[in-house]
Amino acid sequence: MSHILQKVAPIGESRDKELLKSASSYIYATRDGVDLLAHVFFPDGIATGERPVVAFFHGGFWDTSMVSQFVPHCHHFASRGAVAVTFSYRTGSSGNGNPMEALEDAQDAIVWLHENAKNLGIDTTNIALSGASGGAYLALLLVMRKEKEYAPPFLPKAMVLFSALVNTGPKGQLGDKFPDPKTAKHLSPNDLLRRKLPAMLFLHGKSDRVTPFEEVASFCRRMKWRRNKVQLLDFMGADHSFFNFNVHHGNFEMTVGAADHFLVEQGIIAPEPVED
Repeated sequence: MSHILQKVAPIGESRDKELLKSASSYIYATRDGVDLLAHVFFPDGIATGERPVVAFFHGGFWDTSMVSQFVPHCHHFASRGAVAVTFSYRTGSSGNGNPMEALEDAQDAIVWLHENAKNLGIDTTNIALSGASGGAYLALLLVMRKEKEYAPPFLPKAMVLFSALVNTGPKGQLGDKFPDPKTAKHLSPNDLLRRKLPAMLFLHGKSDRVTPFEEVASFCRRMKWRRNKVQLLDFMGADHSFFNFNVHHGNFEMTVGAADHFLVEQGIIAPEPVED
């Protein structure tokens, strides 16, 4: 994989083009003739040192490309001094997407981030990974997968996970997207629990019927039992898409505020300046 950044124009439908027009977009990999892009939002001003990173994997359960989903979040964290990145990956709408290919792409994305750290002016020891639903699943697998050949070049310092998919086993969700039930179980975060994982914040609606809240609550309890640092914030009456900017602005503000506070606690971004 090239260490040289290859800059390209923002792509997508007209809405995505408008939302991504302030991003610098780079090809991080090419798979099956499809260019996979990292849309990077840099903070204003001249960098005085290596900056933290908040990187996002969109939702859509590997069927739909939703790369602009986290653009509002990227703008927020860029305003807070971080380099914010939202990654595209192969989906059913942009190729023959499935969770195995999406996971391969997510791995490539993290390797690209590491290889281009100097060009991007980022600190690879100060990274937060984030994602929604199937994208949250990808973020979790990047740090929880046990096979050494799939280990990322660095572990994130923290993770922020929206409406996360945590169980693809026999009693979980989306197992039919995998090649077979054995693979779905083998790659289920619920079956990959261990100690010494990054600090995690889960934001989840209590009325989520797609990735049930009870699954995530159980996952968090078992993570804490293994002495991992985990927080779960529940939102009464909220469904699977509750946190999105274009779904419920109040929930968007609350979840972004909670994520900001969490990343300050983890030392990834600086506290907001106190006004006199």
